[in-house]
Amino acid sequence: MDTWHRMRPKLYSTCLFFLALDCSVVMGSEVENHLEMGRDFLARGQLQDALSHYHAAVEGDPNNYLTYFKRGTVYLALGKAKFALLDFGKVLELKPDFTAARYQRGVVLMKQASIEDARKELYNVYIGNGDFSREAYDLYSKLDGLAYDIELATYYQENKDYESGINSLDRLIEHCPWAPSLREQRSHLYLSSGNVQHAIMDLRTATKLQADDTDGHYKLSKIYYSIGEVSESLKEIRECLKLDPDHKLCHSHYKIVKKIDRLIVDSQSALNIKDFSSSIQFAKKILDLEKDTEHIRFLALEKLCRSYQHTDELSLSLKYCSDALEISQTPDLYCLRAEGYIANSMFDEAIRDFEHALHIDQEHRQANEGLKKAKNLQKQAERKDYYKILNVKRTATKQEIIKAYRKAAQQWHPDNFQGEAKKNAEKRFIEIASAKEVLTNPEKREQFDRGIDPLDPESGRHHQDGFNPFQQFHQFHGSPFTFKFNFN
Repeated sequence: MDTWHRMRPKLYSTCLFFLALDCSVVMGSEVENHLEMGRDFLARGQLQDALSHYHAAVEGDPNNYLTYFKRGTVYLALGKAKFALLDFGKVLELKPDFTAARYQRGVVLMKQASIEDARKELYNVYIGNGDFSREAYDLYSKLDGLAYDIELATYYQENKDYESGINSLDRLIEHCPWAPSLREQRSHLYLSSGNVQHAIMDLRTATKLQADDTDGHYKLSKIYYSIGEVSESLKEIRECLKLDPDHKLCHSHYKIVKKIDRLIVDSQSALNIKDFSSSIQFAKKILDLEKDTEHIRFLALEKLCRSYQHTDELSLSLKYCSDALEISQTPDLYCLRAEGYIANSMFDEAIRDFEHALHIDQEHRQANEGLKKAKNLQKQAERKDYYKILNVKRTATKQEIIKAYRKAAQQWHPDNFQGEAKKNAEKRFIEIASAKEVLTNPEKREQFDRGIDPLDPESGRHHQDGFNPFQQFHQFHGSPFTFKFNFN
């Protein structure tokens, strides 16, 4: 019994040793399996799957420099420079003479435009006169030129020579595609030169190259807002707040963008369902909130231009169209104002606006059709304008036309006149009755609005359907006048 108690600790230690040995064998086997799977996925180009197995291999054997190196190469292939640098650094910590890792580290540093750090790594590989020596020398020889271009780009930026600065950064970014600072600098130069879309592209790339880039998302949101792309601005500012809910600048900008976006959506929705008064109300709130950003104000002015065109206040439609065109000259807006001019019988102005639209876009369908219509209406107005005859607007309803007809027919009935004045009244009375016939008939009115007079004698339709202006007046109005008219 005593002998057993003395032997038990030794037996226990021996068991632990063999158990640890067994675990080591199993662990080594699992690591090799993960490495093998990683190689297979890498060969097939399935980088994310390869990366997951290399993660497992590193966790299974954290002191194996090769597992870090292999994972680092996958990070490199995925463009995740930050993590690649960490892995290559760990490799050199475990095995300082591993040339491949030092060379790859130099490559990453160069692509990040970390010129001095890249210089040290590549120089060490080059003078080692071993593997990658020639490749390291080729890259090392470019570093002085890159350093010069960095100074040159800054010089051009300070002197506001944007084109030359952009050209210098183009050369730099070709060799240093993973340098967010260069993308941001070129974005600034693009923005200063008025190339907003290129500025956005560079800034977006810069945010992808950096983790948790709240400032990048904030800048993007501000740029999008400045050009009137409110929904995109809202997306970017939300990304900023996801990364940092307490970001003061992002939070302040978010409140403005959210309000403006809601009003734009509401105004457009009201416009879509022809609730013009509500659309006007929402658009005016945008103008009240935003006093400075022109392209945001343009969105509101354009909706006011459209909405007022469907009200009795056509002059306001023309005003807001003109205000919007001072900010941005679009063919659609020129056509919109032209339609407003047509409604006000201002055909010269309408023709000019349609021509402006076609100067911007020769194939613009509405402008081409509108120009033909405006020219026809102009010719028609020189001959006869039924709207002017009844003194009604082109947007007048049928009831308004009938009311105007009754008033004019009573005023110009030939029985009210004698002598030479009677002949003028007879002519005027026929014109009034003709105007009523055309403008109260939807088909004929639509023809007239396109510049075609359905009662034009040349078309052979002047007395179509037995049209009698005096009979129409008596039947419709119940006139008390006794009318005796001699066509001879």
